[in-house]
Amino acid sequence: MLTAKDVMTRDVITVGPRTTVEELARLLIEHHISGAPVVDDAGELVGIVTEHDLINREKRLHIPTVVQIFDAFIYLESSKRFEDDLKKMVGTKVGDICNPHVVTIGEDTALSEIATIMTEKDIHLLPVMSGKKLVGIVGKEDVLKAFSGR
Repeated sequence: MLTAKDVMTRDVITVGPRTTVEELARLLIEHHISGAPVVDDAGELVGIVTEHDLINREKRLHIPTVVQIFDAFIYLESSKRFEDDLKKMVGTKVGDICNPHVVTIGEDTALSEIATIMTEKDIHLLPVMSGKKLVGIVGKEDVLKAFSGR
């Protein structure tokens, strides 16, 4: 049975929260990767950023529907989502646009579990952790290579 340690990329390219979005875009293109873990100055994993996060910055801003009753404004949709989208659209640093809620796996996570997580949670990159240490990353391409026998 194949596990994360069998298919992961061990030489992980990371970025910091203060990396600019322009630097991030160049890094993704130069290294032909779809995203990178975000680590703080101590090397601790604090988020993940992907091509999707960069592309998402350019989408049209959806203004939530609001009803005004007397002096009160009632949002018919989440105002938090609007605030988060706005923050990401104007963000200039990786820390502004990255996802701080990272799903991680361990080195012994089975390939079938990795595929399940990626599919059910619509996640394309899974950092591999050994305790609190980042030891690798598994992307969709890694899973496909394993399926193809490469």
